Amino acid sequence: MSEIADFSASKLLSLYRDRQLSPTEVTKAALERINTYNSQVNAFAIVDEKTALAEAEASEVRWLNGNPLGLVDGIPFTVKDLLLTKGLPTRRGSKAITSNQPWSEDAPAVARLREQGAVLLGKTTTSEFGWKGVTDSPLTGITRNPWNTDLTPGGSSGGAAVAAALGMGTLHLGTDGGGSSRSPAALTGVFGLKPTFGRVAGYPSAHTGNLFHIGVLVRTVTDAAVMMNVIAHPDVRDWYALSNDKQDYTVDLDQGVAGLRIAYSPNFGYADVDPEVAALVKAAVDIFAKLGAVVEEVDPGFANPRSIFQTFWQTGAAKLVRGFSPEQQAVIEEGLLSIGKEGDRITVAEYLSAQDAREALGRQMQRFHENYDLLITPTLATVAFPVGQNRPQSSIDNPQRDWAPFTYPFNLTQQPAASVPCGFTTNGLPVGIQIVAAKYRDLLVLQAAKAYESISPFIMPLELNRNVLK
Repeated sequence: MSEIADFSASKLLSLYRDRQLSPTEVTKAALERINTYNSQVNAFAIVDEKTALAEAEASEVRWLNGNPLGLVDGIPFTVKDLLLTKGLPTRRGSKAITSNQPWSEDAPAVARLREQGAVLLGKTTTSEFGWKGVTDSPLTGITRNPWNTDLTPGGSSGGAAVAAALGMGTLHLGTDGGGSSRSPAALTGVFGLKPTFGRVAGYPSAHTGNLFHIGVLVRTVTDAAVMMNVIAHPDVRDWYALSNDKQDYTVDLDQGVAGLRIAYSPNFGYADVDPEVAALVKAAVDIFAKLGAVVEEVDPGFANPRSIFQTFWQTGAAKLVRGFSPEQQAVIEEGLLSIGKEGDRITVAEYLSAQDAREALGRQMQRFHENYDLLITPTLATVAFPVGQNRPQSSIDNPQRDWAPFTYPFNLTQQPAASVPCGFTTNGLPVGIQIVAAKYRDLLVLQAAKAYESISPFIMPLELNRNVLK
Protein backbone atom coordinates (compact mmCIF):
# COMPACT_ATOMS: atom_id res chain seq x y z
CA MET A 1 0.00 0.00 0.00
CA SER A 2 2.88 2.38 0.75
CA GLU A 3 3.58 3.37 -2.88
CA ILE A 4 -0.03 4.56 -3.25
CA ALA A 5 0.94 7.59 -1.16
CA ASP A 6 3.29 8.68 -3.95
CA PHE A 7 0.67 8.71 -6.71
CA SER A 8 -0.26 12.02 -8.30
CA ALA A 9 -3.75 13.44 -8.04
CA SER A 10 -4.33 12.80 -11.73
CA LYS A 11 -3.34 9.16 -11.40
CA LEU A 12 -5.51 8.72 -8.31
CA LEU A 13 -8.54 10.20 -10.03
CA SER A 14 -8.07 7.88 -12.98
CA LEU A 15 -7.82 4.87 -10.68
CA TYR A 16 -10.93 5.95 -8.77
CA ARG A 17 -12.79 6.31 -12.04
CA ASP A 18 -11.78 2.80 -13.12
CA ARG A 19 -12.56 1.40 -9.64
CA GLN A 20 -9.02 0.10 -9.27
CA LEU A 21 -8.40 2.07 -6.09
CA SER A 22 -10.56 3.73 -3.46
CA PRO A 23 -10.25 7.02 -1.55
CA THR A 24 -10.24 5.01 1.67
CA GLU A 25 -7.17 3.04 0.58
CA VAL A 26 -5.40 6.22 -0.47
CA THR A 27 -6.22 8.04 2.75
CA LYS A 28 -5.01 5.09 4.81
CA ALA A 29 -1.75 5.10 2.82
CA ALA A 30 -1.25 8.81 3.52
CA LEU A 31 -2.00 8.31 7.21
CA GLU A 32 0.44 5.39 7.29
CA ARG A 33 3.15 7.72 5.94
CA ILE A 34 2.29 10.28 8.61
CA ASN A 35 2.38 7.66 11.37
CA THR A 36 5.71 6.35 10.08
CA TYR A 37 7.63 9.58 9.53
CA ASN A 38 6.01 12.51 11.30
CA SER A 39 7.70 11.74 14.61
CA GLN A 40 11.03 12.31 12.86
CA VAL A 41 10.19 15.44 10.85
CA ASN A 42 7.31 17.13 12.75
CA ALA A 43 5.39 18.25 9.67
CA PHE A 44 1.95 18.27 11.31
CA ALA A 45 0.48 20.42 14.04
CA ILE A 46 -2.75 18.38 13.97
CA VAL A 47 -3.71 15.08 12.33
CA ASP A 48 -7.44 14.30 12.29
CA GLU A 49 -7.39 10.62 11.36
CA LYS A 50 -10.98 9.86 12.34
CA THR A 51 -12.51 12.65 10.25
CA ALA A 52 -10.19 11.96 7.32
CA LEU A 53 -11.27 8.32 7.15
CA ALA A 54 -14.95 9.29 7.43
CA GLU A 55 -14.55 11.79 4.56
CA ALA A 56 -12.70 9.17 2.50
CA GLU A 57 -15.44 6.62 3.04
CA ALA A 58 -18.07 9.14 1.95
CA SER A 59 -16.01 9.87 -1.16
CA GLU A 60 -15.72 6.17 -1.90
CA VAL A 61 -19.51 5.82 -1.88
CA ARG A 62 -19.80 8.74 -4.32
CA TRP A 63 -17.30 7.16 -6.72
CA LEU A 64 -19.02 3.78 -6.51
CA ASN A 65 -22.28 5.51 -7.39
CA GLY A 66 -20.63 7.25 -10.33
CA ASN A 67 -21.27 10.65 -8.79
CA PRO A 68 -18.02 12.27 -7.61
CA LEU A 69 -18.49 15.57 -5.86
CA GLY A 70 -15.91 17.54 -7.82
CA LEU A 71 -12.48 17.78 -9.40
CA VAL A 72 -10.53 16.35 -6.45
CA ASP A 73 -13.02 14.06 -4.77
CA GLY A 74 -11.15 11.66 -2.51
CA ILE A 75 -7.72 13.34 -2.86
CA PRO A 76 -5.95 13.83 0.53
CA PHE A 77 -4.88 17.39 1.30
CA THR A 78 -3.34 19.39 4.13
CA VAL A 79 -3.63 22.99 5.31
CA LYS A 80 -0.88 25.17 6.72
CA ASP A 81 -1.78 26.21 10.24
CA LEU A 82 -2.12 29.88 9.26
CA LEU A 83 -5.33 29.24 7.30
CA LEU A 84 -8.73 28.91 8.95
CA THR A 85 -10.09 25.38 8.93
CA LYS A 86 -13.60 24.58 10.10
CA GLY A 87 -13.61 22.09 12.95
CA LEU A 88 -9.86 22.32 13.65
CA PRO A 89 -7.93 24.96 15.62
CA THR A 90 -5.82 27.45 13.67
CA ARG A 91 -3.22 28.41 16.26
CA ARG A 92 -0.67 29.83 13.82
CA GLY A 93 2.24 28.23 15.65
CA SER A 94 1.58 30.43 18.67
CA LYS A 95 0.80 29.85 22.32
CA ALA A 96 -0.93 33.24 22.22
CA ILE A 97 -3.83 31.64 20.32
CA THR A 98 -6.12 29.42 22.37
CA SER A 99 -7.75 26.29 20.97
CA ASN A 100 -10.92 27.06 22.90
CA GLN A 101 -12.74 28.85 20.06
CA PRO A 102 -15.60 27.87 17.74
CA TRP A 103 -13.42 27.38 14.60
CA SER A 104 -16.53 27.53 12.48
CA GLU A 105 -15.16 28.87 9.19
CA ASP A 106 -12.93 27.72 6.34
CA ALA A 107 -10.50 30.02 4.54
CA PRO A 108 -11.52 30.33 0.87
CA ALA A 109 -8.97 27.86 -0.52
CA VAL A 110 -9.83 25.32 2.18
CA ALA A 111 -13.51 25.73 1.40
CA ARG A 112 -12.95 25.25 -2.35
CA LEU A 113 -11.04 21.99 -1.80
CA ARG A 114 -13.69 20.65 0.55
CA GLU A 115 -16.48 21.63 -1.83
CA GLN A 116 -14.76 19.54 -4.51
CA GLY A 117 -14.54 16.50 -2.24
CA ALA A 118 -10.90 16.58 -1.12
CA VAL A 119 -10.11 14.72 2.12
CA LEU A 120 -8.54 16.83 4.88
CA LEU A 121 -5.74 15.06 6.76
CA GLY A 122 -4.76 17.85 9.13
CA LYS A 123 -2.83 21.08 9.68
CA THR A 124 0.87 21.47 8.83
CA THR A 125 3.42 23.29 10.93
CA THR A 126 4.56 26.88 10.51
CA SER A 127 6.80 29.36 12.26
CA GLU A 128 4.87 31.58 14.67
CA PHE A 129 2.52 33.67 12.50
CA GLY A 130 4.85 32.83 9.59
CA TRP A 131 7.34 35.47 10.71
CA LYS A 132 10.58 33.75 9.66
CA GLY A 133 12.02 31.62 6.90
CA VAL A 134 12.41 28.43 8.93
CA THR A 135 9.75 26.24 10.49
CA ASP A 136 9.96 26.11 14.25
CA SER A 137 7.61 27.67 16.76
CA PRO A 138 7.00 27.91 20.50
CA LEU A 139 3.84 25.83 19.99
CA THR A 140 4.97 22.94 17.79
CA GLY A 141 8.76 22.89 18.05
CA ILE A 142 11.18 22.13 15.23
CA THR A 143 10.24 20.82 11.79
CA ARG A 144 13.05 18.95 10.03
CA ASN A 145 14.19 18.39 6.47
CA PRO A 146 13.53 14.85 5.15
CA TRP A 147 16.82 14.85 3.19
CA ASN A 148 18.76 15.41 6.41
CA THR A 149 16.87 15.73 9.68
CA ASP A 150 19.64 17.84 11.20
CA LEU A 151 18.72 20.57 8.73
CA THR A 152 15.78 22.93 8.30
CA PRO A 153 13.20 22.55 5.53
CA GLY A 154 12.94 26.35 5.34
CA GLY A 155 9.71 28.13 6.02
CA SER A 156 7.35 29.24 6.94
CA SER A 157 5.41 26.58 4.98
CA GLY A 158 8.00 23.97 5.97
CA GLY A 159 5.45 21.51 7.29
CA ALA A 160 3.56 21.54 4.00
CA ALA A 161 6.76 21.06 1.99
CA VAL A 162 7.90 18.15 4.14
CA ALA A 163 4.46 16.54 3.91
CA ALA A 164 4.62 16.84 0.12
CA ALA A 165 8.14 15.41 -0.07
CA LEU A 166 7.22 12.35 2.01
CA GLY A 167 3.84 11.63 0.43
CA MET A 168 1.96 12.57 3.59
CA GLY A 169 -0.97 13.75 1.48
CA THR A 170 -1.21 14.73 -2.17
CA LEU A 171 -2.17 18.43 -2.22
CA HIS A 172 -0.83 20.95 0.27
CA LEU A 173 -1.93 24.51 0.99
CA GLY A 174 0.79 26.88 2.12
CA THR A 175 1.21 30.63 2.25
CA ASP A 176 3.86 32.95 0.84
CA GLY A 177 4.48 36.41 2.25
CA GLY A 178 8.09 36.71 1.14
CA GLY A 179 9.05 33.25 -0.08
CA SER A 180 7.32 31.06 2.48
CA SER A 181 6.18 28.49 -0.10
CA ARG A 182 9.05 28.75 -2.59
CA SER A 183 11.82 28.65 0.03
CA PRO A 184 10.80 25.32 1.62
CA ALA A 185 10.01 23.92 -1.83
CA ALA A 186 13.62 24.59 -2.85
CA LEU A 187 15.11 23.17 0.36
CA THR A 188 13.02 19.98 0.27
CA GLY A 189 12.96 19.34 -3.48
CA VAL A 190 9.24 19.78 -4.18
CA PHE A 191 7.31 22.10 -6.48
CA GLY A 192 6.09 25.33 -4.88
CA LEU A 193 3.88 27.92 -6.55
CA LYS A 194 3.04 31.46 -5.49
CA PRO A 195 0.18 32.52 -7.78
CA THR A 196 -0.50 36.08 -8.83
CA PHE A 197 -1.77 38.01 -5.83
CA GLY A 198 -5.56 37.73 -5.63
CA ARG A 199 -5.80 34.77 -8.00
CA VAL A 200 -6.40 32.52 -4.98
CA ALA A 201 -8.69 34.30 -2.54
CA GLY A 202 -7.50 34.80 1.01
CA TYR A 203 -9.40 35.51 4.21
CA PRO A 204 -8.99 36.84 6.82
CA SER A 205 -6.43 39.42 5.75
CA ALA A 206 -2.90 38.69 6.90
CA HIS A 207 -0.97 41.14 9.06
CA THR A 208 1.40 41.58 6.09
CA GLY A 209 -1.49 42.73 3.91
CA ASN A 210 -1.14 42.29 0.18
CA LEU A 211 2.32 40.74 0.40
CA PHE A 212 0.54 37.55 1.47
CA HIS A 213 -0.28 34.95 -1.20
CA ILE A 214 -1.88 31.54 -0.81
CA GLY A 215 0.70 28.97 -1.92
CA VAL A 216 0.70 25.48 -3.40
CA LEU A 217 3.18 22.72 -2.51
CA VAL A 218 3.05 19.43 -4.41
CA ARG A 219 5.19 16.68 -5.92
CA THR A 220 4.39 17.34 -9.61
CA VAL A 221 3.55 20.36 -11.74
CA THR A 222 0.36 18.70 -12.99
CA ASP A 223 -0.87 18.38 -9.41
CA ALA A 224 -0.32 22.12 -8.98
CA ALA A 225 -2.43 22.74 -12.09
CA VAL A 226 -5.19 20.46 -10.77
CA MET A 227 -5.09 22.28 -7.45
CA MET A 228 -5.24 25.68 -9.12
CA ASN A 229 -8.37 24.64 -11.01
CA VAL A 230 -10.01 24.13 -7.63
CA ILE A 231 -8.72 27.05 -5.56
CA ALA A 232 -8.17 29.85 -8.11
CA HIS A 233 -11.57 31.44 -7.64
CA PRO A 234 -12.81 34.66 -6.02
CA ASP A 235 -14.54 34.76 -2.66
CA VAL A 236 -16.77 37.58 -1.43
CA ARG A 237 -14.78 37.76 1.80
CA ASP A 238 -11.59 38.76 -0.05
CA TRP A 239 -11.75 42.40 -1.17
CA TYR A 240 -8.56 41.93 -3.24
CA ALA A 241 -9.65 38.75 -5.05
CA LEU A 242 -9.39 38.79 -8.83
CA SER A 243 -12.43 38.02 -10.94
CA ASN A 244 -12.83 34.48 -12.21
CA ASP A 245 -10.88 34.12 -15.47
CA LYS A 246 -12.27 30.59 -16.02
CA GLN A 247 -8.77 29.35 -16.77
CA ASP A 248 -8.25 25.58 -16.96
CA TYR A 249 -4.67 25.21 -15.79
CA THR A 250 -4.41 21.63 -17.05
CA VAL A 251 -5.20 22.57 -20.66
CA ASP A 252 -2.11 23.29 -22.76
CA LEU A 253 0.11 22.43 -19.79
CA ASP A 254 2.40 20.50 -22.14
CA GLN A 255 2.76 23.38 -24.58
CA GLY A 256 6.49 23.69 -23.89
CA VAL A 257 8.79 26.70 -24.03
CA ALA A 258 9.94 26.77 -27.65
CA GLY A 259 10.19 30.35 -28.84
CA LEU A 260 9.72 31.89 -25.40
CA ARG A 261 12.04 34.75 -24.46
CA ILE A 262 13.64 33.86 -21.13
CA ALA A 263 15.82 36.16 -19.06
CA TYR A 264 18.27 34.37 -16.80
CA SER A 265 19.60 36.34 -13.86
CA PRO A 266 22.14 34.38 -11.79
CA ASN A 267 22.36 36.92 -8.97
CA PHE A 268 20.29 40.07 -9.75
CA GLY A 269 23.63 41.83 -10.05
CA TYR A 270 24.04 42.09 -6.28
CA ALA A 271 23.32 38.75 -4.55
CA ASP A 272 25.98 36.36 -3.22
CA VAL A 273 25.08 32.82 -4.35
CA ASP A 274 26.63 29.53 -3.21
CA PRO A 275 28.78 28.21 -6.11
CA GLU A 276 27.11 24.77 -6.16
CA VAL A 277 23.68 26.37 -6.24
CA ALA A 278 24.76 28.68 -9.05
CA ALA A 279 26.13 25.78 -11.11
CA LEU A 280 22.96 23.68 -10.77
CA VAL A 281 20.78 26.64 -11.71
CA LYS A 282 22.92 27.36 -14.78
CA ALA A 283 22.63 23.72 -15.87
CA ALA A 284 18.84 23.94 -15.53
CA VAL A 285 18.75 27.12 -17.60
CA ASP A 286 20.69 25.33 -20.33
CA ILE A 287 17.87 22.77 -20.51
CA PHE A 288 15.40 25.54 -21.34
CA ALA A 289 17.64 26.61 -24.20
CA LYS A 290 17.77 23.01 -25.46
CA LEU A 291 13.96 22.97 -25.33
CA GLY A 292 13.87 25.84 -27.81
CA ALA A 293 13.59 28.90 -25.59
CA VAL A 294 15.61 32.00 -26.42
CA VAL A 295 17.66 32.49 -23.26
CA GLU A 296 19.58 35.66 -22.44
CA GLU A 297 21.61 36.29 -19.32
CA VAL A 298 20.32 39.62 -18.06
CA ASP A 299 19.44 41.16 -14.70
CA PRO A 300 16.03 42.76 -14.21
CA GLY A 301 17.84 45.97 -13.34
CA PHE A 302 16.39 46.95 -9.97
CA ALA A 303 18.34 47.87 -6.86
CA ASN A 304 18.05 45.57 -3.86
CA PRO A 305 14.46 46.10 -2.59
CA ARG A 306 15.16 44.61 0.83
CA SER A 307 14.54 47.87 2.70
CA ILE A 308 11.20 48.32 0.92
CA PHE A 309 10.14 44.82 1.90
CA GLN A 310 11.30 45.26 5.49
CA THR A 311 9.16 48.38 5.87
CA PHE A 312 6.01 46.40 5.11
CA TRP A 313 7.16 43.33 7.03
CA GLN A 314 8.01 45.31 10.17
CA THR A 315 4.87 47.46 10.17
CA GLY A 316 2.83 44.30 9.64
CA ALA A 317 4.48 42.72 12.65
CA ALA A 318 3.77 45.84 14.71
CA LYS A 319 0.10 45.65 13.75
CA LEU A 320 0.00 41.96 14.68
CA VAL A 321 1.68 42.36 18.07
CA ARG A 322 -0.49 45.34 19.05
CA GLY A 323 -3.54 43.11 18.72
CA PHE A 324 -2.49 40.96 21.68
CA SER A 325 -2.72 41.58 25.39
CA PRO A 326 0.45 41.88 27.50
CA GLU A 327 -0.18 38.35 28.76
CA GLN A 328 -0.34 37.04 25.20
CA GLN A 329 2.72 39.01 24.13
CA ALA A 330 4.64 37.35 26.96
CA VAL A 331 4.44 33.98 25.17
CA ILE A 332 5.23 35.29 21.66
CA GLU A 333 8.70 34.62 20.27
CA GLU A 334 11.15 37.42 21.04
CA GLY A 335 12.29 37.74 17.42
CA LEU A 336 8.76 38.55 16.28
CA LEU A 337 8.29 41.06 19.10
CA SER A 338 11.56 42.72 18.11
CA ILE A 339 10.42 43.10 14.50
CA GLY A 340 7.18 44.61 15.77
CA LYS A 341 9.13 47.16 17.78
CA GLU A 342 11.07 48.11 14.64
CA GLY A 343 7.76 48.55 12.87
CA ASP A 344 6.47 50.87 15.60
CA ARG A 345 9.35 53.24 14.80
CA ILE A 346 8.42 53.57 11.11
CA THR A 347 6.59 56.81 10.35
CA VAL A 348 3.59 57.22 8.08
CA ALA A 349 5.74 59.19 5.65
CA GLU A 350 8.31 56.38 5.53
CA TYR A 351 5.56 53.83 4.93
CA LEU A 352 4.08 55.85 2.08
CA SER A 353 7.52 56.34 0.55
CA ALA A 354 8.00 52.57 0.64
CA GLN A 355 4.66 52.21 -1.11
CA ASP A 356 5.83 54.57 -3.85
CA ALA A 357 9.04 52.56 -4.23
CA ARG A 358 7.04 49.34 -4.40
CA GLU A 359 4.87 50.72 -7.19
CA ALA A 360 7.97 51.79 -9.10
CA LEU A 361 9.38 48.28 -8.77
CA GLY A 362 6.13 46.82 -10.07
CA ARG A 363 6.12 49.14 -13.07
CA GLN A 364 9.73 48.26 -13.81
CA MET A 365 8.95 44.54 -13.85
CA GLN A 366 5.91 45.10 -16.07
CA ARG A 367 8.17 46.85 -18.58
CA PHE A 368 10.77 44.09 -18.21
CA HIS A 369 8.18 41.49 -19.23
CA GLU A 370 7.43 43.41 -22.40
CA ASN A 371 10.77 42.03 -23.60
CA TYR A 372 10.91 38.72 -21.72
CA ASP A 373 8.17 36.14 -21.18
CA LEU A 374 9.90 34.62 -18.16
CA LEU A 375 12.63 35.38 -15.67
CA ILE A 376 14.65 32.52 -14.17
CA THR A 377 16.76 32.87 -11.02
CA PRO A 378 17.94 30.64 -8.20
CA THR A 379 15.13 30.21 -5.68
CA LEU A 380 17.58 30.69 -2.81
CA ALA A 381 21.24 31.63 -2.52
CA THR A 382 22.06 28.62 -0.37
CA VAL A 383 20.98 25.09 0.58
CA ALA A 384 19.42 23.81 3.80
CA PHE A 385 21.23 24.72 7.00
CA PRO A 386 21.05 23.39 10.58
CA VAL A 387 17.85 23.52 12.59
CA GLY A 388 17.88 25.90 15.53
CA GLN A 389 19.13 28.77 13.35
CA ASN A 390 17.00 31.40 11.64
CA ARG A 391 19.56 31.77 8.85
CA PRO A 392 22.67 30.00 7.54
CA GLN A 393 25.98 30.55 9.28
CA SER A 394 27.24 32.74 6.44
CA SER A 395 24.39 35.18 7.08
CA ILE A 396 24.94 35.05 10.83
CA ASP A 397 28.62 35.92 10.32
CA ASN A 398 27.71 38.63 7.79
CA PRO A 399 24.20 40.06 8.34
CA GLN A 400 24.44 41.85 4.98
CA ARG A 401 24.58 38.50 3.16
CA ASP A 402 20.98 37.77 2.23
CA TRP A 403 20.31 34.03 1.88
CA ALA A 404 16.86 34.56 0.29
CA PRO A 405 17.25 37.58 -2.01
CA PHE A 406 15.28 36.16 -4.95
CA THR A 407 11.84 35.53 -3.47
CA TYR A 408 10.49 38.63 -1.69
CA PRO A 409 10.83 41.03 -4.66
CA PHE A 410 7.97 39.17 -6.32
CA ASN A 411 5.73 39.48 -3.29
CA LEU A 412 6.24 43.21 -3.65
CA THR A 413 5.35 43.05 -7.36
CA GLN A 414 2.61 40.41 -6.84
CA GLN A 415 3.82 38.33 -9.80
CA PRO A 416 3.38 34.56 -10.13
CA ALA A 417 6.54 32.65 -9.26
CA ALA A 418 7.41 29.00 -8.69
CA SER A 419 10.30 27.02 -7.26
CA VAL A 420 11.20 24.01 -9.40
CA PRO A 421 13.57 21.26 -8.20
CA CYS A 422 16.72 21.32 -10.35
CA GLY A 423 19.11 18.82 -8.80
CA PHE A 424 21.28 18.09 -5.79
CA THR A 425 24.57 19.27 -4.34
CA THR A 426 27.45 16.86 -3.73
CA ASN A 427 26.08 16.50 -0.19
CA GLY A 428 22.72 15.35 -1.57
CA LEU A 429 20.76 18.50 -0.75
CA PRO A 430 18.04 19.79 -3.11
CA VAL A 431 18.32 23.05 -5.06
CA GLY A 432 15.56 24.95 -6.82
CA ILE A 433 15.24 27.37 -9.71
CA GLN A 434 12.66 30.13 -9.59
CA ILE A 435 10.46 30.81 -12.63
CA VAL A 436 8.72 34.21 -12.68
CA ALA A 437 6.18 35.60 -15.17
CA ALA A 438 4.26 38.84 -15.53
CA LYS A 439 1.15 39.31 -13.39
CA TYR A 440 -1.78 37.08 -14.36
CA ARG A 441 0.39 34.71 -16.44
CA ASP A 442 0.25 31.87 -13.91
CA LEU A 443 -0.33 29.28 -16.63
CA LEU A 444 2.91 30.29 -18.35
CA VAL A 445 4.85 29.58 -15.15
CA LEU A 446 3.25 26.15 -14.93
CA GLN A 447 3.93 25.41 -18.60
CA ALA A 448 7.61 26.26 -18.24
CA ALA A 449 7.92 24.21 -15.06
CA LYS A 450 6.20 21.25 -16.73
CA ALA A 451 8.56 21.48 -19.71
CA TYR A 452 11.54 21.28 -17.36
CA GLU A 453 9.98 18.46 -15.31
CA SER A 454 9.44 16.43 -18.50
CA ILE A 455 13.22 16.43 -19.08
CA SER A 456 14.33 16.29 -15.44
CA PRO A 457 11.68 14.54 -13.30
CA PHE A 458 11.58 15.49 -9.65
CA ILE A 459 13.05 13.01 -7.14
CA MET A 460 11.63 12.62 -3.63
CA PRO A 461 13.51 11.42 -0.50
CA LEU A 462 11.90 7.99 -0.21
CA GLU A 463 12.65 7.22 -3.87
CA LEU A 464 16.35 7.15 -2.99
CA ASN A 465 15.75 4.96 0.11
CA ARG A 466 17.35 7.57 2.32
CA ASN A 467 18.60 6.05 5.56
CA VAL A 468 18.11 9.38 7.34
CA LEU A 469 14.48 8.41 7.80
CA LYS A 470 13.87 5.14 9.60
